[in-house]
Amino acid sequence: MSNFVDECGLNVRGGDGGAGCVSMRREAHVEFGGPDGGDGGKGGDVWLVADHNIASLLAFRDHPHRKAESGTHGSGKRKHGSSGADEPVYVPVGTVVRNHDGIVLADLSESGARWLAARGGQGGRGNARFLSNRRRAPAFAEQGEEGEEQWLRLELKLVADVALVGFPNVGKSTLISRISAAKPKIADYPFTTLVPNLGVVRVDENFEMVVADVPGLIEGAAEGRGLGHQFLRHVERARVLAILLDLAPYDGIGPDEQLAALLSELEAYQPDLLDRPRLLIGSKADVASFDLPEGALALSSVTGQGLDKAVGAMAGLVRAAREDQDVHREAYVIHRPDAEGFVIERADDASYIVIGRAAERAVALNDLTNVEALEYVHGRLDKLGVYKALRREGIRTGDTVVIGRLAFEFREEGDYEF
Repeated sequence: MSNFVDECGLNVRGGDGGAGCVSMRREAHVEFGGPDGGDGGKGGDVWLVADHNIASLLAFRDHPHRKAESGTHGSGKRKHGSSGADEPVYVPVGTVVRNHDGIVLADLSESGARWLAARGGQGGRGNARFLSNRRRAPAFAEQGEEGEEQWLRLELKLVADVALVGFPNVGKSTLISRISAAKPKIADYPFTTLVPNLGVVRVDENFEMVVADVPGLIEGAAEGRGLGHQFLRHVERARVLAILLDLAPYDGIGPDEQLAALLSELEAYQPDLLDRPRLLIGSKADVASFDLPEGALALSSVTGQGLDKAVGAMAGLVRAAREDQDVHREAYVIHRPDAEGFVIERADDASYIVIGRAAERAVALNDLTNVEALEYVHGRLDKLGVYKALRREGIRTGDTVVIGRLAFEFREEGDYEF
């Protein structure tokens, strides 16, 4: 089984918030000490972090679940619970995060990039927080909020300076094994390479470049033929394309036809790939049966012919591409702000569904069997404008309202049935 995994599912769950405490101060000679219940601690967040030391998504293939630590409960004497620790999840540089609908949520293309994958739940407030002139001895507290949970789809797009592109068995693996310390599988039959290989090529003391050996492409790859999409996405981030053309093809297809087919597949998959700096290399020059195409460098990875010249040409294009990228680099930050307010939707059964974190939190964190807590929830929903919005939507007495896990009958006079 391959140790390189470039697609996987990941389940992330933030830690739950700790519950607030119901406690009354009791000390000798202190009458009516009042509430002193502490707050629960916040649950930890789950963060995806791009790390250049991680090579693939192998760690998630058999263990796809990641959960942050939950917060602890509050206690008496206004002692607040501790917050849960965040859970960093390290992924390779170049990881693209999608939701279950395939929408891109984050693109971790640089080492150290972080994305909040699942928020931890807020801790519940202790009864000391609900003290007021009207409510002198609150006998209720909030429960901790559950942490967010979702399934994500991770895709790895390798980040390399040079991508070696060519038909199967053109000599890409042999070339990367000669110019770097990479040790890919090499054999004399097509599709020997089934997963990408990365090699670091050291040109001099001050310059290194990363070269990716991408598995061989075939005609129709852009439409998904073979493993086309899985292979082509590893070309997307390369600064330079080194296109290898077989001068001694086993199927008799000449280098010019190979080049036309490869460029056609690249254009069909992502048109701007044709705008990347590219280098043409005629491989197997020692046993060539076709003439070298115009503008191509002759190379034999077996004998070493043209190796230094090819590496030097790659390095020159990479240097120029890096300089150009630094000049045009724009700083960007992906924000994931909390959703504000709420919306009201109608369900198939004609009930009114209130969607919004503040409203859902008001009913989820409180003990609705407690009369005081129930009164507080209605007051909170009223302040948020939920009841006013429901009236605008045309709600009538007896209609069902759903907020989170709570369903109740709407009553104009305020006597709600849960």
